[in-house]
This record gives sequence, structure tokens and C-alpha cells, in this order.
Amino acid sequence: MKKSLLTLLAVAAMSTTALAADVKPALVYGTGGKFDKSFNEAAYNGAEKFKAETGIAYRDFEPTGDTQGEQAIRNFASRGFNPVVAVSFAWTSAIEKVAAEFPDTKFIIVDSVVDKPNVRSVVYKEEEGSYLVGILAGMASKTGKVGFVGGMDIPLIRKFECGYEQGARAAKADIQVFQNMTGTTGAAWNDPVRGGELTKNQIDQGADVIYAAAGATGLGVLQTAADNKKLSIGVDSNQNHLHPGSVLTSMVKRVDLAVYNAYTDTKNDKFTGGVQALGVKEDGVGAAIDDNNKSLITPEMQAAVDKAKADIIAGTVKVHDYTTDNACPK
Repeated sequence: MKKSLLTLLAVAAMSTTALAADVKPALVYGTGGKFDKSFNEAAYNGAEKFKAETGIAYRDFEPTGDTQGEQAIRNFASRGFNPVVAVSFAWTSAIEKVAAEFPDTKFIIVDSVVDKPNVRSVVYKEEEGSYLVGILAGMASKTGKVGFVGGMDIPLIRKFECGYEQGARAAKADIQVFQNMTGTTGAAWNDPVRGGELTKNQIDQGADVIYAAAGATGLGVLQTAADNKKLSIGVDSNQNHLHPGSVLTSMVKRVDLAVYNAYTDTKNDKFTGGVQALGVKEDGVGAAIDDNNKSLITPEMQAAVDKAKADIIAGTVKVHDYTTDNACPK
């Protein structure tokens, strides 16, 4: 009896080991760097949470260019990593190619859509979260002028700006919104000096709240706003703590959940392909309020954001998505 019990325990242990071995997670970041305090770092935090909860390690890679990204994705798949998460629209064609080459491997792409049965595409309604922080910007502005500094000039970042502009105008109809993009290549995600220069230019024009949607470039935006005693708005990760009392809020985009859920679902044999679109209703985007910025948020501002969230969920407020027609309503 004792021997049988020991045999059963041994078999159970082997089964658990085999199950864990089936999950060999990998993560390929966008080109802004792992610790950008923003988009990539949110992905890293999701992977770290999974590792802490399960004890299952993951491998990651920081590409510095588009070619490296595709090489990393293919390399992970060929070495048996599963699932492979790629965070950035930049890896769209790479995932399309590699997912076809490795049909038994599960892939996840964030911020783009790849129509393959073994690919989960996670996209966000950035316009909704940006609308919420736009309301706060409009209400907080004393000059009636606010700014936006984007990273790479692509429709996705225009989507952030357009949502922000709609929210600011909902709060203050005659508000002026300045906007600048940092560049047209992947280098635009990692240029805090240029981000700071663009921010100073907007401040010189009268902007007193500046929203950054620019990866690590945004760190220069937040720093310059703080140095000039103006307000800023962070993005993707909660950046309120970087300059407490200067960062009005952060448009949090739950990239961490995309990574964590991909690993967890694979581990639990619940992985599904297809598109997941996460907005305010799904708690995929929102405006961060915590001890670092609550002194900047008046009860009226909080009430306005709460009402906007409820209206978006109810469908009575529909925030225009720039990417549907490459235009922003005025």
C-alpha cells in the first residue's frame, strides 16, 4: 500500500513537471527598451508577475531594430519556446511569417492583428483612455492650452492624440491642443532629449498640461514639464510616481495583463486565438489616480471622469477612433 502510494506520488510529480515543461514563455519587446517606464516595462511586469506566481521562468529579448525582432521571434519558436509574446505593431509581419512556420506554437501580438489560428491579437481602445485623461487635462488647464507629444508618427499614436483632444474639448470647448510627433522611425520611442525639446516649445506657446505617448521619449516630456512647473500626463504604465505632484495622471494601458493572461492561459490549456479588444469596459485602459496625484484631482474632476467612464460603457459617449478613417473630428 505504502509502495503504491509512493508510486502514485511520483507519477503525479512527473505529470506536474511535464505540464510545466509545456509552458516555456518568451517575450520580445518593442524597440524602446525593456525599462522604458512605459509600454515595454508594462509587458515586463506582466511576465514577472507570472514568474512570481508560478515559479516558471521566461526568456526575453530587447531588439534594437526590426530585423532583430523577427530573428528573436523565430529563434524562440525554433528553440521550443511557447507561448511567444511580441509587444509592438512593428512585429506584425514577423508574427505572420513565423506563426505560419510554427503552427504548433502559440503567439501573442500586442497592438496589431494577425489572422492566424495560433495567434492571439491584443489591441486596445486607446482613444477611450486618452479621452479620460483629456477631460482631466482640460479641467486642470489654467491657460486653456494643452499639449501632446507622440513617439513615432503612426496611426496608432494619432489615435491617442485624437482621443485626448476629444476629451479636452468635452471639458473645455474652446481649448487649444498643440501636438508634435518625435519622428518617423523606431528611434522616436527612445529620444527623451527630443521629447523635452518639443515639450518646452509647447510650454513656450502656453501649454500647461502635456500628454506624452512616446515610450522612453516620454520621460523627457515628464521631466521638462516638472522642471517648468507644468503638469504632464504619463502613458501605458502608471507614471504618476516619477514626478509626484507634477504628473496629473497616467493613461494606463494594461499591456501587463496581455502578457500575464497569455502565459496563464497557455499554462492552463485555455489559450484562444483571435482578437481581444480592451477598452474602458474591459478595464484595459483608464486614468490612474493614486497617492502621487490625488492632490491634483478635484472632486469635480473625479466626478467628470467617473461619468465619462459610465457613459462610454453605456454607449452614450462614443469616442472616435482615428484609425477608422485617419481623421480626428474638430
